[in-house]
Amino acid sequence: MPLRNDLRNVAIVAHVDHGKTTLVDAMLWQSGAFRVGSSVAERVMDSGDLEREKGITILAKNTAVRRHTPDGDLVINIVDTPGHADFGGEVERALTMVDGVLLLVDASEGPLPQTRFVLRKALSARLPVVLVINKTDRSDARIDEVVDETYALFLDLDADDEQIEFPIVYCSSRAGRASLTKPENGSVPDHENLDPLFDTLLEVIPAPEYTEGAPLQAQVTNIDASPFLGRIGMCRVIEGTISKGQQVAWMRLDGTVTRTRVSELLITEALDRVPVESARAGDLIAVAGMADITIGETLADPEDPHALPPITVDEPAISMTVGINTSPLAGKDGGTKLTARQVKNRLDQELIGNVSIRVLPTERPDTWEVQGRGELALAILVETMRREGFELTIGKPQVVVRMVDGERHEPYERLTVDVPEEYLGAVTQLLAVRKGRMETMTNHGTGWVRLEFHVPSRGLIGFRTDFLTDTRGTGIASAIFDGYGPWAGPLRARSSGSLVADRPGKATPFAMFSLQERGTMFVPPTTEVYEGMIVGENSRADDMDVNITKEKKLTNMRSSTGDELVHLVPPRALSLEQALEFCADDECVEITPTSARIRKIILNAGERARARTRGKVG
Repeated sequence: MPLRNDLRNVAIVAHVDHGKTTLVDAMLWQSGAFRVGSSVAERVMDSGDLEREKGITILAKNTAVRRHTPDGDLVINIVDTPGHADFGGEVERALTMVDGVLLLVDASEGPLPQTRFVLRKALSARLPVVLVINKTDRSDARIDEVVDETYALFLDLDADDEQIEFPIVYCSSRAGRASLTKPENGSVPDHENLDPLFDTLLEVIPAPEYTEGAPLQAQVTNIDASPFLGRIGMCRVIEGTISKGQQVAWMRLDGTVTRTRVSELLITEALDRVPVESARAGDLIAVAGMADITIGETLADPEDPHALPPITVDEPAISMTVGINTSPLAGKDGGTKLTARQVKNRLDQELIGNVSIRVLPTERPDTWEVQGRGELALAILVETMRREGFELTIGKPQVVVRMVDGERHEPYERLTVDVPEEYLGAVTQLLAVRKGRMETMTNHGTGWVRLEFHVPSRGLIGFRTDFLTDTRGTGIASAIFDGYGPWAGPLRARSSGSLVADRPGKATPFAMFSLQERGTMFVPPTTEVYEGMIVGENSRADDMDVNITKEKKLTNMRSSTGDELVHLVPPRALSLEQALEFCADDECVEITPTSARIRKIILNAGERARARTRGKVG
């Protein structure tokens, strides 16, 4: 078949924080995408506020690098993919756009769960792989062992003889240097730039194939929007050519076919989209003119339309309820979008561009069940909505259960933990009560141990906080979905209870001084509270209703010693993810643009007691 020798399409895949986005920065600089002396932010591909704050890639994005070769200019389309398995739908869509992958592995940490996840997807798509051992200049680099671990991972994923013969490039993306010869541990590669990486990429990643004279076929893999052009469909042209102003057959997912006109056609150059008159097989394009185009649909020749197979992604494993804010403080905390109609419209809008989530109705007309890959993916959605002015009530995350041959099955995770040796017992005990089964243990001889567990996804809800506490903040844990298995039975719930406000008012230093002996406070003095709001964590297992608004009685008697200062322990401020982790079964999280408050689902203490009694009787 004919080849587009002037083009390469490649995805960069890796575990979180192994240097994908930094490497793309270096490739852009060395290809002349930025003017010398211009001010460009680090991790330029992480354009979203949340991506910059969390230091992770959430949305797959593409850029184009132009290389000058003896045979003429060559364009390399680079797709930067998320490294977190919760955003796996983005990875799967990105792999449909490319002809090969650069697999980045940290020279110290080696392959981790998300490395396994993205590599498995690449191997199943039969995409050639270039292994990039990144961060060779780390002081704790162990290059030979990491290469061996990567070979072992390929074998574990049933790679065939052809797939396991991959080239290896050694790289320091921060220094912008690469080499085909292995450097010493802790040193930068000997070549002065990334040319060895570019040369290997051009040699290994195949040029796009096409059929001469074939009718148009282009598949929508992502959705974007522009204030000037409206909705934009991001596509890869599989066959044929497409031109601005051309009539195409828009083949929808429901089977209907509509004739429409391409009002605008764009391609990517560096970080900008530029208009072009036409594009052909292999090009990654953006098209405008279809008001409600969505992911997986096909643009085809109107005289000979053929739909491409729809894009499929893994099933959701975690769910939580999302509804309007029903607390007494609703509408008083800066929120501008409070109604059920606004929340439902926003969730429907999310479905258009996010194929990894599902929205299902519940018994209540103002609450919906949202299913996704993991806690982080759902927390990112909620965080995005709160920044848009929504006020929400979020339920405790639950696992999505399946019935297999009449038996209940639940999702399991492969959890990888790196901890100092002295915390080995604490971590093992922590996961034992969560029904985790240790599968491997590796001691690198550096004072750190790597453990791998097979654990129910339920056991990891609320795990991270306890894990960081037990390891004094030194442990590193990452997990990946590992299929469904039989229901593991009841798990031990949170070992501590909640301190629950028993009346509305403002928290006072006088009341908090006596309560801080009972546990950890979540709110500072003068915070507005209401009955049923969680104001702290009880050191004991049961909940306690407390009066946090109590004020000191005043008398007309003058004290001989004067008033003593009240010394309060600083409260523990919970992030959105920590609040969701802390939630018990009878609690939920109230989300506003400025706050994340934990509260009881039933606010009144008497009604809660009656509900518990009915539950015990039932």
